[in-house]
Amino acid sequence: MSDEQTKLGLDVYLALAAVGWADGQLDPDEADAVVKAALEEGLELKEIEAIEAATKEPTTLGQLDLTGLTRSDRLYIYGVGSWMTRLDQEITADETAMLGQIATQLGLDETERADTDIAVAKIAYLSEDERPFGYDLKALRNLLAEE
Repeated sequence: MSDEQTKLGLDVYLALAAVGWADGQLDPDEADAVVKAALEEGLELKEIEAIEAATKEPTTLGQLDLTGLTRSDRLYIYGVGSWMTRLDQEITADETAMLGQIATQLGLDETERADTDIAVAKIAYLSEDERPFGYDLKALRNLLAEE
């Protein structure tokens, strides 16, 4: 299915930046991960610039129009958010609560959330590196699209 997947749009990456800002700060590794994923997707330079701007100024999911996102987009956004919470090797109660809020905003139920968390852990294991330039975001996207 990965060859037939449609290209993720600007709105997905703006949502990913907003997810990164959910705890009040977007750490440089998280910002790099969002921009890296957009570059790998092959977005236009103007879109990359908009994403980079979104990594520098706080945004919330509530400020974005999520209506055009597919279920697969929503799972991917949540999955990247789940992965971002793991970057520092410690998931706090605040981060868990934040992920719950993100899941609610994305319209994901508990089962979708749990399944996505499992997929995130599986890709981390297969990638052998959870850091932004080691973690295989494309594999995560493909795995979530299969579900």
